[in-house]
Amino acid sequence: MTALLLLALILALLVLRQSVILILLVTAGYVQLFYGDGDLTYLIDDIWTAVNRDVLLAVPMFILAGNIMTRGSIAERLIAIMRSLTQWLPGGLAVATILSCAFFAAISGSSPVTLLAVGSILYPALIQQGYDKKFALGALASGGTLGVVIPPSIPMIFYAIVTENSISDLFLAGLLPGLLLTGVLAVYALIVNRRIERQDFEIVAVLHAMKNGVFALMAPVILLGGIYSGYFSATEAAGVAVGYALIVEVFIHREIKASDFFELSVDTARLLGTILPILAVATSVNILLTAERVPQDFAAWMTGLINDKITFLIVLNLFLLIVGCLIDIGSAILMLAPILLPVAMAFGIDPIHFGVIMVVNLEIGYITPPIGLNLIVAMTAFKESFLLICRAVLPFIALMLVVLAVVVWVPELSLVLLQR
Repeated sequence: MTALLLLALILALLVLRQSVILILLVTAGYVQLFYGDGDLTYLIDDIWTAVNRDVLLAVPMFILAGNIMTRGSIAERLIAIMRSLTQWLPGGLAVATILSCAFFAAISGSSPVTLLAVGSILYPALIQQGYDKKFALGALASGGTLGVVIPPSIPMIFYAIVTENSISDLFLAGLLPGLLLTGVLAVYALIVNRRIERQDFEIVAVLHAMKNGVFALMAPVILLGGIYSGYFSATEAAGVAVGYALIVEVFIHREIKASDFFELSVDTARLLGTILPILAVATSVNILLTAERVPQDFAAWMTGLINDKITFLIVLNLFLLIVGCLIDIGSAILMLAPILLPVAMAFGIDPIHFGVIMVVNLEIGYITPPIGLNLIVAMTAFKESFLLICRAVLPFIALMLVVLAVVVWVPELSLVLLQR
């Protein structure tokens, strides 16, 4: 009964549109009152345990690497390669938009960063070449979400931390779903824009773009290749990403100065300052809840209420889609993953597969009204009305829901690459 009251309290605060950190602090106080002995010393100890983890270093490092590449020219050079390879296709620039988002997502690990880096270059180009404005806005907003699924993915790191699963396994599990989503969006872009005038394929243009962008193209190959080969861990890969981005942008491309590193680090620290308190408080709550077997009790209650796996999956996905519309993906994972995972495992769902299900569901929230983050970022970056952008993403949401259904009902898509 106490667990149900906690869930009701969280939902009430969400409906009242309260900040995530307030929800977590209220939850922490509630948990200490009803499950602990009220000693705040335990809460402080748990918060320290949450932040005193080497794996947590991957988050600021990947954010910093994305900031360096956005300030530099890696994104621009990747886009040039994609444009040269697809310009002969009908709607080639639209396909290049999706592919550019996918490649940059494999470097930055962030949805808004991907949207801004690719959109600042390709949105004017799409409009200039006669592409429909609604399509351009929808493609960029939805393409930006690929940064959430295609590894390295910061939300997957959060899930791994709070559920104590392998980051590398989650990255590997997200690879095929991310590629499937990229392929579906690219095919849709080609079909919708098949009447747009195409350009001739020019091998000289391809070679020139490859020459200029070889170091940009090698970034995801080095990072993902190193992780999947076991040469370095996901945390070490984040450090490699920062070092590689600095070397390329400072000494090879010469787009940023070494002195800019301080400013980029400060920007990263500001963003981390909004993430770290949420992670610390959420983890402290999860530690106490786990110690008191609240997730296990909730799982037992849910399995008694829902009799079969199919019904659970339907209810789960509807719930996560609604949550994704209301709060950001990182906060949702930190609050809900430790509670929902035991329920999913009780129905025989693999924890890695469940992580991919959560991420893909909440990814759709990035472009779902009323507070989809990519909708707000697109509105600000492209100076278009919020209503127009909401209409623009509707067909892309439908396509993403189809991919979500495949991810949910075909677990082999997520688990086939794992060595188990």
